Amino acid sequence: MHLEPETLPTRVVFTPHKSGPRDLSVIIPAKDEGESLEELYGALTRTLERMGRSYEIIFVNDGSTDNTQQVIERLHERDARVVGIEFRKNFGQTPALAAGIDHATGAIIIVLDADLQNDPYDIPLLVAKIDEGYDIVSGWRKDRKDTMVTRRIPSLIANYLLNSASKTPVHDLGCALKAYRREVLEGVRLYGDMHRYLPIYAGMNGARIAEIVVNHRPRIFGKSKYGLSRIFKVIIDMVTIQFWANFLTKPMRFFGMLGLTLGAAGILAGIYLTYIKIAHGAAIGDRPLLIFAVLSMLAGLQIVGLGILGEMLSRSYFEAQGRKTYSIRKIVA
Repeated sequence: MHLEPETLPTRVVFTPHKSGPRDLSVIIPAKDEGESLEELYGALTRTLERMGRSYEIIFVNDGSTDNTQQVIERLHERDARVVGIEFRKNFGQTPALAAGIDHATGAIIIVLDADLQNDPYDIPLLVAKIDEGYDIVSGWRKDRKDTMVTRRIPSLIANYLLNSASKTPVHDLGCALKAYRREVLEGVRLYGDMHRYLPIYAGMNGARIAEIVVNHRPRIFGKSKYGLSRIFKVIIDMVTIQFWANFLTKPMRFFGMLGLTLGAAGILAGIYLTYIKIAHGAAIGDRPLLIFAVLSMLAGLQIVGLGILGEMLSRSYFEAQGRKTYSIRKIVA
């Protein structure tokens, strides 16, 4: 299938490219996508050449077992603007994006998947929106070409949960096609599956976010790496995001409030039991309330202690120099 144009109008450390900075950096994580890379490269170069801006295309081979690396090296030999980063093993999409961002030089960083479902001809639309003054532009796959049960329904549920938790005005956080103003990513460290939630984290710091409807194409090579299990991951991520948004720099407010509430409940229960023991001579040794009082006070002390530990870890997080979340075998540049 040949793509045709529709409409044309981790603390990240940026390493200077030997050929100098570019206007655009396109980052593409790839895991066993060797069949699609030639087609994707062709569509990208046709689009980027028409835009008249300097660019680089960064492929990150995330531990592929097919011919992905050979295709990337072949593309680099043909076009020096193609950069290839090969991981020693499969680390995941977030570390792959972190590696691409670390080695990007563009003033605008564009991310898309390697499976041809994102349409490269939408890139000018994203860049035009960045030029309007937005910091992040996210694609919205309004008319998705995925299976209903295993892809679309989980995505709808995931996006509803995340939007409810984060209040971020984005319908489709799972869409890989996004454009970022470079400075928005400065100082960001990517962990876990954080790449999906970059608009949320950036929005917490005041980034201006826009969303545009983009074309979405059916997968023609390989198979999807996501399914129904994503819903459960999103629920866990939602809790993490809420904590990150509200308590990352002040964890004691969360743990302290919870601990004091439990401790206070235990103390009140203890006072009541003491009163009925002294005033009425009632036996309290076999009362469930006594167990509740003791456990609540102990739990309160433990949670307050956890809050103090969280404060220490939070300060270490902001002050320490963290390690990379990936290991590079070699760079083709």
